Formats: sequence, C-alpha cells, structure tokens
Amino acid sequence: MMAAELLTPHDWSFPVPIAYGPGRIEEIAERCSALGIENPLIMSDRGSSQLPFIARTQSLLKAQGCASTVFSDISPNPRDYEIKAAGSVFRDGGHDGIIAMGGGSGMDGAKATCLTAGSDIDLWAFNYDLPVADISSAPTFPPLICVPTTAGTGAETESTAMITDTERGMKLCVWHPTLKPSLALLDPELTLALPAQLTAWTGVDALVHAIEAYCVPDYHPLCDGIALEGMKLANRWLRTAVNEPANLEARGGMQVAACLGGIAFLKGLGLVHAISHMVGADFDTHHGLTNAVALPAVLRFNAPALGVRLGPMSSALGLENDQFDTFYNALCQLLDDLDIPRSLSDLGVPGTAAGELAHKAHQDAAAGSNIRAASVDEIEQVIRDAIETGR
Repeated sequence: MMAAELLTPHDWSFPVPIAYGPGRIEEIAERCSALGIENPLIMSDRGSSQLPFIARTQSLLKAQGCASTVFSDISPNPRDYEIKAAGSVFRDGGHDGIIAMGGGSGMDGAKATCLTAGSDIDLWAFNYDLPVADISSAPTFPPLICVPTTAGTGAETESTAMITDTERGMKLCVWHPTLKPSLALLDPELTLALPAQLTAWTGVDALVHAIEAYCVPDYHPLCDGIALEGMKLANRWLRTAVNEPANLEARGGMQVAACLGGIAFLKGLGLVHAISHMVGADFDTHHGLTNAVALPAVLRFNAPALGVRLGPMSSALGLENDQFDTFYNALCQLLDDLDIPRSLSDLGVPGTAAGELAHKAHQDAAAGSNIRAASVDEIEQVIRDAIETGR
C-alpha cells in the first residue's frame, strides 16, 4: 500500500464490510440508518469514555435525529459481570444496535454484549471451546458497528471476544459463527490522540497477531498472505506512528496492519497469546504490552519449529537474511526502540505465579495452535523465562 492511498477513502467487502479513510466517522449516522439502527448503545472501555470521539459520535448521531446512550463500564480485561450489566442497559434502554468504540477491550465487551443482550442465554454458553450455542429460539443478534480507536487489536472484523471468567480467574473466548460485525469503520484520524506508549503497545499487538497467525501449522494461504502484509505494514509504519504522532499516513498504515492481523488470526494464534490471556486475567495487565513482553521468550521456545516460515517473515520485515538470530534480534531491537519493558517481572508478575499461569495457559485455545507443541511444564518454563530473563 502506497502512502498516498492511506489518505483516501476505500470500501472493502472482505471479510465484513469495511469503510476505511480519514474522516469517515462523519458517516456514522448514515451507516446506522442503513442498518436500521435508530437507538444505538455506544460501548467503550473506562479509559476511553471521556475521550472526544465518544462525544463527537453522539453529536453526529443527534444531528440526524438518532438517540444514543454510552456504556463504558468495561475493564481493560473485560469481566463477565460487566457484560451482564451492559445487557441490562441495552434492554432497559430499548436499544436496537451497538456501536463499539475504543481498543480491544471495548470491542470485546460490545461483541459479548451482542451475544447475550437479546436473550437469556448465559454468556458462557458461547464459550469457543464448547459446541456452538443453540440460538434457534432466541432473537437475532443486534447489528454491530465496530470503530477501532487504537491500531492493534484487529477485533473489528470478527466475532470472537476475550472475557474474564471471574469465578475461574481465566480469560475465555466467546463467539457465535452467525455474529459478524455489520460494519468496521476505520478512521485513522481517531487514533491521532493516542499517546506514544499506547501506540507502541497496541502496534506490537498487531505485529504479534500477524507473526503468531502466520506460524500456526495449518495450510491457510489466505490468512498467511494477509499476515505477511500485516507484518510488512507494521514494520513500515509502527516506529513512525510512535515518533510522529500527527503523521496520518503512519496512523492509517497501522490501522490497516491491525485489521489485517485480526483477520489473519482466524487461523489461530500461539503461546504468546495463551500466556498473555492468563496474565491479563490475573494481573490486569495491558494485553498488547503483555504480548510484547512475552514475545521473546516464546520465540526462543518456538525457534526449532519455525523452519521455512522464517524466510517469508524475514522478507516482510526487510531483513538481510532468513536466520533466526537475525529475525529475533530485529524484533528485540524494535521492542527496545519502543521502550517496551524487558520482562514480565517488570509488569508485576512474580515467579511464584508461573505454575498456575501455565496450567491455565495450557487450556487456552491459542496454546493448541502454537507452532511447537508445549506441555504444562514447558509452558511454565517459558513463563519463568519471560519473568526472569525477558529479552
């Protein structure tokens, strides 16, 4: 993608309708009308609730006679009781659609609310690891518009949501194959105010999505091609987005990279995410940051299995050869350049937590699609490595 193309509007139809381009939030009322939404519930996380894009969206809707309410009581690692509360607000307010705004937590909260707001089906009936929930007697899911305001999670085009089961102390994936966002609206102008630190953390999240998805040991050329393009864009634009926060091309490049990463990981993820999900559930750490810190230890563990995948990934990162050390060192240098903490201990994760985290991570679906099979003991050693050594 050429830089100039990042400053112009584009409409894409795969895998869901996507409207990309600076300023496209101005279309939000028109888009709601087209989907039959007259009274949307705007959902975001606590950290985003007072940011200008929320008020701007409500103003744009009001100007076209469209009512709205904001629900922002969503934690950085969304919890099951928050989803229940959001469902009550949706029903009590007579809402007929949801606009998800913010980073991954806001969008995950919104998607989980879509699963449950229209019926009395329990949230955990939609657990990804269980048979698909029977919704034949339930109303259809409300229409969902996803508006990412960070460039990392890629949650805007798929139905999965990571929610913390507060009884089990685990992050679990919920979904239903018939829940699809009706529209993903990618407006890079909404990310211009994102602080450098969050730009870095979310940007590495996008890169990790692409790397882990590409390494999943399944033949899926569609996701593989998308993952490599996501790596290429993140490598091209991430440092610039952090160092030049007003650079709209860089912001756009990272939004597209994040979107591609989210599409790619329909193929699966790996141990970085399996570990990060459980660290986030137990220690409430930022997901993108946790991914970034866990990445080097997981790469060292996965090194013997990377094989032929190193060549295309190295090429996507513009490296001079396809040796593991070159690939690994380039990623560690990127983390250094972005001032990413060096170990999980820097995030407050103690060595005593490694065993329990490993047992939980082993149950995560992402562990099952890691390129190298890992036992509970091996995962525990990777976690200890990430805590004690890092990079």
